[in-house]
Amino acid sequence: MRIIVSGGGTGGHIYPAMALIKRLKERDLIDDVLYVGTEKGLESKIVKNAGLNFKTIEIQGFKRRLTVDNVKTVRLFLSSIRKSRKIIKEFKPDIVVGTGGYVSSAIVYAAHTMHIPTVIHEQNTIAGVTNKFLARFVDKIAIAFTEATDQFSEKKKIVFTGNPRAQEVVTIQKNDRLKEFNLEADKDTVMIFGGSRGAKPINQATIETMDRFVKADYQVLFVTGRVHYDNVVKLIDEKYLNSANISVLPYIDNMPEILPDIKLIVGRSGATSIAEITALGIPAIFVPSPYVTHDHQTKNAMSVSKVGAAKLIPEAELTSDTLYEAVNEIMSDSKVQSEMSEKSKQIGVPDSADRLIKVLTELVKK
Repeated sequence: MRIIVSGGGTGGHIYPAMALIKRLKERDLIDDVLYVGTEKGLESKIVKNAGLNFKTIEIQGFKRRLTVDNVKTVRLFLSSIRKSRKIIKEFKPDIVVGTGGYVSSAIVYAAHTMHIPTVIHEQNTIAGVTNKFLARFVDKIAIAFTEATDQFSEKKKIVFTGNPRAQEVVTIQKNDRLKEFNLEADKDTVMIFGGSRGAKPINQATIETMDRFVKADYQVLFVTGRVHYDNVVKLIDEKYLNSANISVLPYIDNMPEILPDIKLIVGRSGATSIAEITALGIPAIFVPSPYVTHDHQTKNAMSVSKVGAAKLIPEAELTSDTLYEAVNEIMSDSKVQSEMSEKSKQIGVPDSADRLIKVLTELVKK
């Protein structure tokens, strides 16, 4: 098939799209693929680096209150639909897939008006504005959390597929990458990671817990985020930085590669992270970001914690004590680790990309 994929703004919209494309190529199911994004968005760098055919449209989101800027938003949306129709006419796709972000609204809507099959993928428990708008026009709505069903009135269109990112990581085997970070390859390891940019509250609580982590029976891989790294290092006593039990890094390239060697993850509860963690069955302690739209990270975390696969610490309750107690409760009991891992795998979707591909192929065959 010939396919147009669009999603932008955040990695949570882009990486599932890239995982879908990768799996389609592995199965030799596409003749050609075009990714539509914005020039300023994160997708521009990621997609171009992957060597994919990439075209851009100019579009922006609505403000939540009446502003003059919203007039420009409407004008850009209308012009982006016109450009999207031109892109579609030139590329001639069999199907168009949107994975979220404002950029996907124009290309998916334009495809609908041209009677081309369309699918949107919602990664979170709380649907984004773009997907809620597109739901009435598309042929199918793929979801990654069953809780997202309540977000759409078009129930007959909904298909549970999981997040394609899960299938991308599930085949990764244990390896010795921990040695690259001056840690032991075979020692139980906790990874603390606040996302690509890091999270100051998580970093602060971790810094204050160093005196206890250094004495633990497990080792700690502390990933601060690039923008916080220099400041974090200044705040940590040098004896902890030189400890064989602790490794402090700004970022880890291709982080999924090390996940099979991690016993416990502490971090945010973005949709992509949860897809990866549950596909591999890794116990987690989630500290959801309270600053995301509709507090969807808390809802995501609750979906996993309610089945016993993770613990949830609200950011307002995160301290050195609550962090250490939660980590130690899990890491000091292999039975707890095993039970959490099993429950995590039970809600993971290791064939998520193939499930989404099934939806696409069935629409194309109609």
